[in-house]
This record gives sequence, C-alpha cells and structure tokens, in this order.
Amino acid sequence: MAKAQVFENRPPVLGINGLGRIGKLTLWHHIARKYFKEIVINQGREVGMGLSSIAQFIEKDATYGLLHKFLHGIKAERVIEIIDEKKGTMRIDGMPVTVLREARNPKDIPWRDFGIEIVAECTGKFGDPTASFDNDKGSIKGHFAGGAKIVINSSAFKIKNKALSMPDDAVTLIYGINHHAFDYKKHRLISAASCTTTGLAHMVKPLLENKETSRILTASMSTVHAVTNTQSVLDNVPKAGEKDLRKNRSILNNIILTSTNAADALAQVIPAVREIGFMADSIRVPTNTESLIVLNVTFQPQMSKDGTTPLITTKTINDIYKQVAEIDPEHLLIYTEEQNVSTDLIGVDAAIVIEGQFNHTRTAFQTIDLSRIPNIPDILVKAMENETLRVPVVHAKIFGWYDNEYGSYTNRMGDLTVFAHKQLT
Repeated sequence: MAKAQVFENRPPVLGINGLGRIGKLTLWHHIARKYFKEIVINQGREVGMGLSSIAQFIEKDATYGLLHKFLHGIKAERVIEIIDEKKGTMRIDGMPVTVLREARNPKDIPWRDFGIEIVAECTGKFGDPTASFDNDKGSIKGHFAGGAKIVINSSAFKIKNKALSMPDDAVTLIYGINHHAFDYKKHRLISAASCTTTGLAHMVKPLLENKETSRILTASMSTVHAVTNTQSVLDNVPKAGEKDLRKNRSILNNIILTSTNAADALAQVIPAVREIGFMADSIRVPTNTESLIVLNVTFQPQMSKDGTTPLITTKTINDIYKQVAEIDPEHLLIYTEEQNVSTDLIGVDAAIVIEGQFNHTRTAFQTIDLSRIPNIPDILVKAMENETLRVPVVHAKIFGWYDNEYGSYTNRMGDLTVFAHKQLT
C-alpha cells in the first residue's frame, strides 16, 4: 500500500522489454515525443563493455543515422549522458532512462519498482496470449506479475495451441483503424499487429467505407518487404522443424519469397475482410527499410445509365485516397503523385503513402455460367433466355509505401501506447 502511494502522483513511466529494431526505435519515438517522463528498458543481460556499449547502440543507427541529429538536426550535439553504470541509469535528451540487465523472463522484471503501468513487449519472443504468466520459458502475461497493467506486443499474437481461442483480455488494435475499440476495463494484452498489416489496413479501410468501392469481390496483396533480423546474412543451416528454407538464404543478394500473416491479422481489425477471401504474400528484398504494398482489388462496379462505363476508375480510386489524406488531422495516410523511389520515404511519419501516379484500373465483362452457381433454383435458370450473365468487373492495382521500421510501424505503435495509457489516467 505504501509503494502505491509513492507512485500515485508520479509522471508516467514507460517500460520497454527488448532492444531489437522495434525496441530501440520505440525508445527513439518516446524520447522525441516526451509524453512519458521516464523510460525503463529491460535488456535482460550484460551487453558489450557495459552501459557505454548500450548507449552507443542506442545512439547510432545504420538506417536512421545518429540519434541527436535525428532529434535536432545536422548541427546537434550528442544527447546521451551516462549517470550510473551499476544502476544502469542515463539521460537521453534530458529524459531519465534506466537499463535493466538481469531478468530474461517477463515475470521477473521489476516494473512495479519503477511505477510502470504499461509495457511495450518488443522481444518478439512472447507472442502467445494464452500462455500462463508463470511459464518457465516466459510469457507475455508474465509482465503482470512484475506490476504492469497493460502490455502492448510489437507483433501479431500467435497462439501455439490451435485448440485454444483468443482470450477475452487480448485484442489486436491498429492506431487509426480500430484503436477506439480498446476497453481498459477488459483488455490487458494488446497486439499492435505488424508493420505490413498496419499499412494494409490504412489502404483497405477507405475502399470499404466508400459507397462505390465497398463491393469488393476479391483482393490480394504482395508486400515487397525490406529485410528483417529473422533472416540470415549468409546462407545458414535451418533449425530443426524449420519449414521456410528460403529465410536461411543470404539476405545480401537475393529476392526471397515468403509468407505473411497480414491477411489474417487484417480480418481481426477490419472484420468485413473475412467476406472477401483475402490473400497475402511477401517478397523480401535486400534493403534495410521502406517496403511497398501492391494491393490488387476486384470490384463489382455501378455502371453508367447506358451500361457501358463503370463508376470506378483510376481517378475514383485516387480521389478516395486524396480525400482521406485531406481530412485526416493526423496524416496517417499520405497521398502523393510524385515519382518516388523507396529511399525517398524512409522515416516518413505515416501509416501508408499512396503512390497515386502509379495506381491503375482495368474494366472487363465476365461471362458467368449460372448453372455453376450453387443454390440457384433450376426453374430460374431455365426461365432465362441464356444460362449466362455478362457481369462488369473492375480490377484495381494500388501501390502504398510504408517505412516498416520507424515511420509507419513504430510511430503507430507509439500512438497506440500513448492512447492506451491515457485511458488508465
């Protein structure tokens, strides 16, 4: 009781578990944002030559450059100051930051001692929301034993036991799509989905919400995706049970076909997608960030009065995204007609950047054999002059850029973290 009173009026403190790509960039996001007044990072082990090695890792980034220049511009001076090696304390741009280097299992991390209510789980190792908090190998629920009230997972949930369903206290949320579905009285575990699902959701939602484009017949997506740390720098021997042998091939000089769970995760945040039969795949390419979604959508369009011209064209598609971009105060979707390449958009603060200059549509008339459609009464088919119908369809190809590390995903996860924390206060 006494400890609770000590932290009652304390400024908000964020916990981050893991300093991988998303953990490190989550730290950068919140250092810049200054909503949380203190940050505690659990690294769970000693690193290099001590705290100075961690500070150097935090400060320098092969993709985004130096932290101080990232925060304050080209002439900025260094912003990290080590305070106490033993305690793991430092200041980063004036903010107190503590690095914990002992516990690997979430249940053993002392979040309570720092007054931490919300934790960003960024290790990628504890994604099963059904695993018990006292699991010997660790679980995402273990953070609750350490004092956390809400845990945000930086990837999609993965239930290992397929006989189990998603627990009531777990929810998948994407900021700007369904984050208002968060119920702090019910939800304790939040998945921020994935980088690809975040970008994809912001491309699909405007189409479903527009009268002309809401009748989607089929849809599929390929993401031309930058490499991740799950891949091998050089060809490597697969682990036992590994099914995707391509990910063990060198990332330096290969285009690698692989899978993505973006379609399944999309249906969790936009339930209407379940009726479409959405497909998704991923093509890994040797770049360090900035990925591209190629969205293929087939519509059943309204036609002009004479039945010759569809009311869905390339202009229709682009105008939908233009309107969303113009009225969105947070600019989560950006529309551009510039001729971009991937490096032009690294770090851009948006869930998706629509490449309008390259979007295009085609119209066709498909002949449908009614005899092959189930549940149509034979008498109805025979009553028609022909047993076929000519149905207009519009196929659209839509392109969207997203910075899969910082600009799109980490920033939206940061928005979600702040939103969830405000519901607690």
